[in-house]
Amino acid sequence: MDNRQAIGSWLSGPRAAAEDMGADFGYRGQRLGLPEQGPGAIAPLGRRFGALFIDWALCMLIAYSLLAKGSQQAAGNWALLVFLVLSVLTVGTVGCTPGKRILRIRVLAEDGGRLGIGRVLARSVLLCLAIPALVWDRDGRGLHDRLAKAVQVRI
Repeated sequence: MDNRQAIGSWLSGPRAAAEDMGADFGYRGQRLGLPEQGPGAIAPLGRRFGALFIDWALCMLIAYSLLAKGSQQAAGNWALLVFLVLSVLTVGTVGCTPGKRILRIRVLAEDGGRLGIGRVLARSVLLCLAIPALVWDRDGRGLHDRLAKAVQVRI
């Protein structure tokens, strides 16, 4: 192996290096029995981040206008609580937050059913902690989804 290949595998990450050595990881969601593309497939990370951005902006707007009394610092703190309530209520009832709905994403249990309120609450609390959402498995699910046995799929 020449130096260019070593640098390329380092830049590409451990998954690309393992695939170059012959490991077959399959597509995201294959282990869960989900399709590779289209409705029911794992939602792409870009859409999920976009939905999070929309939801956070909505929560900031609600917190700033209704709860923070004009204080930007207080609005950020209130927005986290609004986000938690929004996430529990919307994912627990209709399976998606407003941002997820706009970007055509739904949160389901691994078996394809609806998440129970306990798992929705656990998922939402972990999401508010942010760190679990930044740790992903090979299917692209955050630790908050994995622990709640949830998956975010395209609608």
